[in-house]
Amino acid sequence: MPRYPQTIEKLIETLMRLPGVGRKTASRYVFYLLKNQQEAKLLSQLLREMVDKVCLCSQCFNIGENDLCSICSDPKRDKGLICVVEDVEALLAIENTLSFKGLYHVLHGAISPLEGVGPKELKIRELFERIKREKPREIILATDPDVEGEATALYLVRILKPLGIKITRLAQGLPAGSEVEYADPQTLISALEGRKEL
Repeated sequence: MPRYPQTIEKLIETLMRLPGVGRKTASRYVFYLLKNQQEAKLLSQLLREMVDKVCLCSQCFNIGENDLCSICSDPKRDKGLICVVEDVEALLAIENTLSFKGLYHVLHGAISPLEGVGPKELKIRELFERIKREKPREIILATDPDVEGEATALYLVRILKPLGIKITRLAQGLPAGSEVEYADPQTLISALEGRKEL
């Protein structure tokens, strides 16, 4: 197998770490960027800006470019409702329905003992502290309806119930084994409206 120059080889190997990118696709990307220097420079600049500017919101752990994300800093949002999601993609999927007007809390994963992810690896302690501090009237658990998402929801119910706050779960309008960020807007709207107290 022919070897590319070291710089090219390193770039191909780095691109192969991206989800769904194999050697052939990574090579295609590299050679496209070699032929299109302006695109390569723009991509390089945008990646640098992303690393330098994008950070986690200090309140909900969404992504943004300031200490508070655009949702947490919006005075029109209902601060009494906090929707707990596994990741930013799930938050964006719910936001795209335009039907939820509360705030969010991003866990950055789900409990998965097989992958070595426990409660300490997630933003659960921060959620607990936030609830004690802000005293919202309802917590909506919008974790994925798969094994890990259900385990995470059960764990959250167990630790949050003693705080005396209403806890609801998205209705099972979401098919089991699916992920929130891939659900269509109407399914998410139905799931939000049909949530039930735990």
